[in-house]
Parts: sequence; C-alpha cells; structure tokens
Amino acid sequence: MPSDKNKNIDRLLNEWPFDPDNLAVRLIDGRDNREIIQMRIDMGVLQLETEGRPDGSSPSGHPTYLDYLISLSGTDSEEFELDEDQCSEIDREFVQFYHRRVCWLTLREFDRAVRDADHTLALMDFCMDHSTDDQWTMSHEQYRPFVLFHRTQAAALSELDETVSDGPTRAIHHINEGLSRFREFFSRYDAEDQIDEDELVQRLVELRESLREQFEVGRTLHEQLTDAIDTEEYELAAKIRDELAKRSKKQH
Repeated sequence: MPSDKNKNIDRLLNEWPFDPDNLAVRLIDGRDNREIIQMRIDMGVLQLETEGRPDGSSPSGHPTYLDYLISLSGTDSEEFELDEDQCSEIDREFVQFYHRRVCWLTLREFDRAVRDADHTLALMDFCMDHSTDDQWTMSHEQYRPFVLFHRTQAAALSELDETVSDGPTRAIHHINEGLSRFREFFSRYDAEDQIDEDELVQRLVELRESLREQFEVGRTLHEQLTDAIDTEEYELAAKIRDELAKRSKKQH
C-alpha cells in the first residue's frame, strides 16, 4: 500500500505557483498519452479531459449529460420535464464546460472553444424547453450573452490564419453572425433598446472594426446583402446572393 507521502501534491503546487492576476493553463499528456488540461487555481489544480465531459465521466454511457437527457426525452420531447436531480446534474455540466471553455481560450485553441460554447448553448436551449422552474432557467439564461461572446470571439479568431486569404473577411462574418444572435437574445426579453449599451456587444463591434482596419477589409458580401435589402435594392441583393452561393460551392 503506497504511503501518504506519495499521495500529496506539494511538489506540483510548489513548482507551479498560483498567480491571482493571470490564468495559468497547460495542455499535457497523461500516463496513457491522452491529452489533459490542467488549470492552476488557488489552493490546487483542476484537471480536465479534452473530449466528452471534462470530468471524464459518461452519464449512463453517453458522452455528456446533455446527450443522456436528449436520449431520455426521446420521441416525447414536448412532454419531457426536468426534475430536481436532473437540474443539479445540469448545473454540474454547465460549470465543467465553463472551465474548459476558458482553458481553450487561454490556450488559443479556438475551434475547441467554439465546440464547448455550442454545447453550453445547446444545454441552455434544452433547459428552456424542458424546465418548469423559470427562476432556475433564468439563473443560466442570464449567462447566454457571455457564452455567445466567447463563441463569437473564438470563431472569429480561429479564422485569422495567414494561409487563408479571406480569413479576416470570414472573421468579420462570424462577428456579425454573433451580433445577430445577441439581437435575438435581447429581442426575446423585450430589451432591444439596451443592445447598443451592452459591454459585450461593444467589445465585439470594436473587434470587428479593428480587424476591418488592420486587414483593410471593406463591407463584406453579407454586409452588402443586408444593405441592399434594407434599401430595397432587390436586384442587387439577388446578384450578391448568387455570388455568395458560388463562393460557398467553391469552399465545399
């Protein structure tokens, strides 16, 4: 039986001191050569798996608790209602994916950050559809703009690859798509008049305009299409749609 001395992590903590002003995250290989994330926190270290659930568990054989819930809802999805225990497990999954999303952003693994943000947003959608406790639902829904911000930022930054000529244009498109989702959120809660004052929205607009200036990107085709529709120039809008369709085919 190993001694207690072999179980303590004093050496790890001493060699990797906690810095309250900077998030310390590293991606390393585990004993079986699988990737794992370690995050240094006050009084310890968090270790997260890179695939499936960050805690490495498989709820009833499913990759995540969301996948398990979807299987439970089955064909009677409209009738399915979350119980108290399921809400508690959902809370755990929200926290776990938040920690890993922040780690991916710190590590500049932007595609993986997008993936985890999408999972969280899908879990929020499931809660809205199946929770009977509006207060509990809103306790998570209030963070949707924060998750949308992370997702939009990561999607945009993932496009800034020097080998892709239209990367900056695609990045700006991702930001515009994210801003559109912000508008949908504010509209859902009858708060459209607050969107321009929202700090996260302002930061995304600043990122978009800084990319536009840095990479000398004019109005994108998607933006030109929106302009044409707004000014009722439908013939121009049709031509722009055709061009977008051609570009989409080339990319696939």
